[in-house]
Amino acid sequence: MPWTLPSRPSRRSLLAGAAGAAGAALLTGCSDGGGSPDTDTGVPLERRMRETAVRDSTRLLERYDATAAAHPALAARLAPLRSAVAAHAGAFASADAPAGKTPGSAPPSPSPSSAAAGAPVASAEPVPPKPEEALTALADAERSLAEARTVTLAGAPGELARLLASVAACGAVHAYLLTSPQGDKP
Repeated sequence: MPWTLPSRPSRRSLLAGAAGAAGAALLTGCSDGGGSPDTDTGVPLERRMRETAVRDSTRLLERYDATAAAHPALAARLAPLRSAVAAHAGAFASADAPAGKTPGSAPPSPSPSSAAAGAPVASAEPVPPKPEEALTALADAERSLAEARTVTLAGAPGELARLLASVAACGAVHAYLLTSPQGDKP
């Protein structure tokens, strides 16, 4: 049987195209020719990208905590995924860790057990009232962040690009696990 092209482009090809377009835009970006982007703000590009990644991971941690607080029965299922997100935040922060902060340490955030115990957790997004909807909302947040990181890695320096790619892949797996019928079993 001869091979035929699919009727729709795959998600992977769309993401690759978006990453390529972002890279092309970065290469041909608008500039007055006066200096590099690093000199405009006084902060190196890699550091700005890492700070953004830490901020994004921290927001995602807050969503995990809010979901666990709103649905205590989900806390055990969310704990390993939340732990991985905390590790991602620590990995992004480790290159710029100030003195006194352990490289790889995650930003402070309530643990799933304290969230499940009813500790107040602030979150920008409200948690849906049904557990299934809450998992879907969390999966959507993971998927959205994974896609954003995939696009961002086109303009990232080598080692940071590899880290962004790994974390984006992990986020896609988290989205799958959050919406799969078995939960934490692929």
